[in-house]
Amino acid sequence: MNNPVLNHPAIFPKVLVANRGEIAVRINRTLRAMGIAPVAVYSTPDGGAPHVATAEYSVALPGNTAEETYLDIPRIIQAALDIGAGAIHPGYGFLSENPRFARACQDAGITFIGPSPESMEALGDKLHSKTIARAAGAPVVPSSAVCTPRDRESSQFVEQWGLPVMVKAAGGGGGRGMRLVHDRNDLDAALESAGREARAAFGDGRVFLERYVPNPRHVEVQVLADADGHTIHLGERECSIQRRHQKIIEESPSPALSPDLRRRISEAAVAVARGAGYVNAGTVEFLLDSQRGNFYFLEMNARLQVEHPVTEEVLGLDMVEWQVRIAAGESLTLRQSDIQPRGHAIEARIYAEDPYNDFAPSTGTLLRWRPPGGPGLRLDSGVAQGQEVSIYYDPMLAKLVAWGPDRESSLRRLEVALSQFQVLGMVTNIPLLRSVLARPQFQSGDYDTGFLEWNPAATVPAPGAETRNLARALAAWAAAQPSVPSPSLPAAQGPAPSSPWHSTGGRRLP
Repeated sequence: MNNPVLNHPAIFPKVLVANRGEIAVRINRTLRAMGIAPVAVYSTPDGGAPHVATAEYSVALPGNTAEETYLDIPRIIQAALDIGAGAIHPGYGFLSENPRFARACQDAGITFIGPSPESMEALGDKLHSKTIARAAGAPVVPSSAVCTPRDRESSQFVEQWGLPVMVKAAGGGGGRGMRLVHDRNDLDAALESAGREARAAFGDGRVFLERYVPNPRHVEVQVLADADGHTIHLGERECSIQRRHQKIIEESPSPALSPDLRRRISEAAVAVARGAGYVNAGTVEFLLDSQRGNFYFLEMNARLQVEHPVTEEVLGLDMVEWQVRIAAGESLTLRQSDIQPRGHAIEARIYAEDPYNDFAPSTGTLLRWRPPGGPGLRLDSGVAQGQEVSIYYDPMLAKLVAWGPDRESSLRRLEVALSQFQVLGMVTNIPLLRSVLARPQFQSGDYDTGFLEWNPAATVPAPGAETRNLARALAAWAAAQPSVPSPSLPAAQGPAPSSPWHSTGGRRLP
């Protein structure tokens, strides 16, 4: 299935991408294909990064940390105004689910490529989103109101539902502000520590209790909705392979869903999106009790997901294009009957982390970066050979996606590709990814969110294969001397001292 051809070459002449790394590069690619000039913003460490080199224009945000640069709302809004960008795409992370940022775009007359700030506020509060899901008829895991240590609410919830229970942050996610409590004597301490962590991470210390679902699978459904009330789903993704509540391997379709369960969970996702008055691309997440065939609404993410490529690969569509079109006021021309998945896709997230040292961040210069190639492979990368990987940002380097006509062939392609991925200059989590893929439990599709907990040997994989891969990379690097480690990036020099921005396309702002 192909994307419709745009009726006009450029919905917005320029779009500022308020992000960095692989997602900014990926958005730039679609914007250029649509005839739109991508505008990059960049911190001091990112001056020569690929997301700058692949943009038409770029704006300097002097500073190192995210707080100084990519999270600075007034500076990003001013950059868009100065360069004449009619819209801002937030990517994921950073400001992508910040209603204050979406509202600041509106106030400045800039189109925010995403949902309304009102939808973000409603769905960003997990307790409120559960209310929306219940009203839409979606099954919801039993949960309490906001709890504090030693209060009556928490005691009553435990008395009603028993132990264990989950403590969760009301205003955030990503595993922060989350605790599993098995013993009643540990509940107050868990509430206190989770609230403290949530306050530090999200500025919101509210926490609540949720009934624990043992051995669940994490299945999410991608939705698209336009301002005319048309809402469709784009199938599901299986996201149960997680390390410390962070997804590392995702696939579509899920090997756990029967046709009837797939229909029911997809219909529930559409109902939740409609109930929230949602517009643009979003993802409805569910916990799946595969033993009983039940599923429960977890949350809705009001942004593009990291793992969206697996959906794109099985459907043959470009979700960023649809985000832009919907934000520009266009109606969905896709109907539910048009959504016909083809084959199977698996994505592996590649991080600069050391699996032999408790996954400590690994930084330095990428002396060699040689991703694999071949049929059915896609790489979304935010780095290039010769680049310095900074300590200041998320350690994800790339996403490797393998597509095949069936799950077995896509899995085999991903296994071979990871074995050929050459990285020199830092340690990555590729050994962990290969170890997971090799496990019979994963290959059979019979796994849940506790996979790494129940397979500790997979978390610290044997170093043999990685040693051989590093040896190949080192030999290739040595043979290429003295040309490497000079960066293999397109020219992307810093801006002239007189201007806070420059055009990598050779044009200056009039």
